[in-house]
Amino acid sequence: MITLVPIPTEGKEAYDAEGLSMENHWTRRNFLSTGAAVTGALVATPWTSPPEAMPAPPMEATPRLPVSFTVNGKVRKLHLDPRTSLLDALREHLHLNGTKKGCDHGQCGACTVLVNGRRINSCLTLALMHEGEAVTTIEGLGTPDKLHPLQAAFVKHDGFQCGYCTPGQICSAVGALKEIQAGIPSHASVDLNGPMRPSDPELRERMSGNICRCGAYSNIIAAVREVAGEA
Repeated sequence: MITLVPIPTEGKEAYDAEGLSMENHWTRRNFLSTGAAVTGALVATPWTSPPEAMPAPPMEATPRLPVSFTVNGKVRKLHLDPRTSLLDALREHLHLNGTKKGCDHGQCGACTVLVNGRRINSCLTLALMHEGEAVTTIEGLGTPDKLHPLQAAFVKHDGFQCGYCTPGQICSAVGALKEIQAGIPSHASVDLNGPMRPSDPELRERMSGNICRCGAYSNIIAAVREVAGEA
């Protein structure tokens, strides 16, 4: 640590405006000269080089685990990183790109698929959790030559615009109609013990987890209501 010592003035003792001795007071000249001396001393001080950084430990590869499930009627066997979501398994490993990745946080519904007939957000579940289960994506509902009734109704009522949310909307609608048929109530159900009615409020409530950023909600409800009436 360097201590700054004031340099006394030479010759006749100096006094400030109040008549006090300035022998131990700092002047601008003293301050500048002392600062220059300190700076020179610091520059002349040899600096030691910092120690070399420790090499990072080698990263161990995450083991891949086997999983087998039925996707759209076909048994598929994969070896996956245990952190792989069902959504990424479908898109990146099975190349079923109909299921869309929207928010990847379970908030938009674009990744909705059916697992054992029940609709889920595939981005919120791990692929390894569905060993031996049946997964149905939009590709497994219908074909261009033979559309699923909901696919045909979406086309008829113009239930899509950009189409990005449409696969999730249709898979969710399939699951919602199965819930109504099974008598599973929702927050909009009037009678929890009676038969479920596919009314507009009921359908809107059950489809509320699927976001359409184009705003085609009235067309979507019309398509689902038509299929629900036929069922």
